[in-house]
Amino acid sequence: MMGKLYVTATPIGNLGDMTPRAVKVLSTVDFIAAEDTRVTGKLLNYFGIKTPMISYYAHTIRQRGEEILARVVNGESCAIVTDAGMPCISDPGEELVRLLSSKGIEVVVIPGASAAVSALAISGLNTSRFCFEGFLSMNKKQRNSHLDSLKDEERTMIFYEAPHKLLRTLKDMYDKFGDREISICRELTKLYEEVIRTTFSDAIDFYNENTPRGEFVLVISGKEENAETSSLSLEDACSVVDELVADGAKLSDACKEVSHNSGHRKSELYKYYTQQRK
Repeated sequence: MMGKLYVTATPIGNLGDMTPRAVKVLSTVDFIAAEDTRVTGKLLNYFGIKTPMISYYAHTIRQRGEEILARVVNGESCAIVTDAGMPCISDPGEELVRLLSSKGIEVVVIPGASAAVSALAISGLNTSRFCFEGFLSMNKKQRNSHLDSLKDEERTMIFYEAPHKLLRTLKDMYDKFGDREISICRELTKLYEEVIRTTFSDAIDFYNENTPRGEFVLVISGKEENAETSSLSLEDACSVVDELVADGAKLSDACKEVSHNSGHRKSELYKYYTQQRK
């Protein structure tokens, strides 16, 4: 009788989010396929789980996949886990699921924490329709192609990003999408969890002054139906700022309001306006 593959979610930060069912499965399967055995080892030690592990990550997909298949065909059960969250989502585990399910092996999901869905739930943006886009490529051509394909996407979009690439990503998205609402979720469920609900322009200004730290999930509003990008020049946009200030608005508030409708960043408007005033 063939064994089973258990796709098992683990916490994305707070160990209190580990489900009793996940603990039971990891304790009773014959072996665990882990993205990083050192990371998973800490989790297993915390819960007193002694199940043996093998590594399964991008560079071992073919070799390990065949090895895991052979063991499960011979009656052993395997749990696959990632370092944090739901395995097989933007993750090499999807290849293992495809391989084993194609051979008639039962694949069982043990659900749990997901950074993408958690970030979406607290974003304050439209959650009725959304798409998960994962990490952008480091390759400039592929990166631009990916973002170009999403210019007219009306669903809320979810991306993952590392801290050292965050500012570049925000600037690239601003250039491709214009100024939109964004929810920036940092270190979800961890000690320094933080959610910033803002716009691309304000986020760029913020992270120009503050070094990004931790792992990020970006939740971005989709293109508004029939929305068109303003063709206002920087000079004309600053004229609108001038009118708002003359009506009693604070300069920073006026720049922020105009930035949302003109395609120019708040800091860009502020700098140009003050220079013209001098």
